[in-house]
Amino acid sequence: MRTTVAVVNGPGEPFVLEEVEVDGPRADEVLVRIVATGLCHTDLSLRDTLPAEMFPRVFGHEGAGVVEEVGADVTGIEVGDHVVLSLASCRACERCAAGLAGYCEQTLMLNYMGFREDGSTSYSRDAGPVYGHFFGQSSFARHAVALASSVIVVDPELDLTRIAPYGCGFMAGSGAVLNVAQPGPGDSVAVYGVGAVGLAAVAAARSRGVETVVAVDLLPSRLEAAEQLGALGVNPAVLGETTVADRVKELTGGGSAYAVETTAVPSVLKEAAQALGVQGMLVVLGLDMSRPEFPIDAIDLLQNGKVVRGSVEGDSDPLEMVPRMLRLNAEGRFPVDDLVTTYRFTEIDTAIADVLAGNVVKPVLVW
Repeated sequence: MRTTVAVVNGPGEPFVLEEVEVDGPRADEVLVRIVATGLCHTDLSLRDTLPAEMFPRVFGHEGAGVVEEVGADVTGIEVGDHVVLSLASCRACERCAAGLAGYCEQTLMLNYMGFREDGSTSYSRDAGPVYGHFFGQSSFARHAVALASSVIVVDPELDLTRIAPYGCGFMAGSGAVLNVAQPGPGDSVAVYGVGAVGLAAVAAARSRGVETVVAVDLLPSRLEAAEQLGALGVNPAVLGETTVADRVKELTGGGSAYAVETTAVPSVLKEAAQALGVQGMLVVLGLDMSRPEFPIDAIDLLQNGKVVRGSVEGDSDPLEMVPRMLRLNAEGRFPVDDLVTTYRFTEIDTAIADVLAGNVVKPVLVW
């Protein structure tokens, strides 16, 4: 069948809407009519850094929509179901069995290569195949083919334009707190970079009853959003001679018990680690492929028993984590709906410009 996608024809090139052919689902796949897709920084960074031989390509990995067709071996998903799409995993390896879908042994193949294991692609055009299957979905499209094991059925009463980011951005931030850090009410949490991922981390910390949550960002609008969620805002630009680490230690009574870093800025990560309390833990979510190394204050790390660890998608299993976030949201304990700003898919360039300028927190593209 024919469908419309936002295709990128080469590294750093723009998103172009065009019609392509889309395959029907294989035995373990589903075909989803996409209603809305969150725009994530990962879509932009990999558009700019993947090698030329991995294009043309359809990005998008925070899709939500309605199932139109299911493969022969699919169970638990039916035509007409409303679904959220998340990262792909094999569901067969030891890591998947342990609930660590983000660390699946087949992660590279299933999420980044752009084709199935047999080399086929779900999208094609007259000039040849178009790489898809990005995070198992490539949902910058009217229709996406996704592995059934990464599809989460949701209540049809829910607004798909609001919950699309639950498949990645909101899951990564909340998972870093709920799955990795697991703070108690008496702990303190500092979040560095309060875009969509960071604000989800703030909301998750507050959902656990954490009283002292510190949000660090340069944008006043994002600090305001964090403060509305119950955080104490810190803007490095207005601290004068006071360092961020000193200010965070002041607010947390000697250093935060936990911290979440989303910016991928080396100097920010170093200061986030310095601002931890004794035996504090820093969970690193941000990654900039052009700056693959982080500086660490080794003396501070060793003398204070601190832990710096990475996390993929907040160590989440989407099949468990997305429903958990939805329950928290329904209870009023994960109030992230207002972080979303919707755009028509034809406005994708405007959405990109707005999020890069900090004018919006979470752009969601809607057909």
